Amino acid sequence: MNEELENYFDVNKATWNLKAPIHAASDFYQLEAFKKGASSLHRYELEALGDVAGKTLLHLQCHFGQDTLSWSRKGAKCTGVDLSDQAIAMARELNEELELDATFVCCNVLDTAAHVQSQFDIVYTSYGVIGWLPDLKPWGRMIAERLQGGGVFYMVEFHPIAWMFDYLAPTPTLRYPYRSKEAIYEEYKGTYAATDAPMISKEYAWNHGLGDVVSALSEAGLTIAYVREYDASPYNIFPDLVEKKDGMFENNAKLYPLMFAIKAYK
Repeated sequence: MNEELENYFDVNKATWNLKAPIHAASDFYQLEAFKKGASSLHRYELEALGDVAGKTLLHLQCHFGQDTLSWSRKGAKCTGVDLSDQAIAMARELNEELELDATFVCCNVLDTAAHVQSQFDIVYTSYGVIGWLPDLKPWGRMIAERLQGGGVFYMVEFHPIAWMFDYLAPTPTLRYPYRSKEAIYEEYKGTYAATDAPMISKEYAWNHGLGDVVSALSEAGLTIAYVREYDASPYNIFPDLVEKKDGMFENNAKLYPLMFAIKAYK
């Protein structure tokens, strides 16, 4: 990894270290309800992966571990990976407090193979993950390496069209390319989970089109079962979304999908 990319990751890591305790205390993550038994998982991933009891599961970019531990509660033997050492420390504390058996590893997700040698039945990642990666080809190869034969990869992610807008502008403005090889830098007060937080988020990100995501996985040797696009998001993170009866959020105009999901096999 070159020096410029290392600097980008260092900046992002520092921001996510600041975010972790703020997120844990926010209404967005509902940590106290989670501790009492609430699941952080949503219908897309639950329907896609079904019964995970007895299966090994690698969760990439796990933040402070709620999804990882939700899968653990469902009987999976889980390993979570994240760039933020603060988030991983919190995940380990939460795992111990809840008396679960998940393992958490702090590393850049692209370096997962250097820190996690096991192969898994399931590799999972979700909701705001691939935009932090400059190149998805090594990501795809790492996923293929960490899956055992017959294993399943599943991701659910915000649609790349949604990331073409500058949401820091007074009105969301179409600004960023659908695919960006160059890093997109943003600096703003607060975080998506706590917009009034005193921290300053400093972030480098990249936009990846659906073709780039699918190709990274298929070229690594995975067989794509499906690519699906959805109008509804479980998170109210974009402007002017409307909450539906099922608790999901939609843009009433439905000019473009908010989410996509990919399921693939080795």
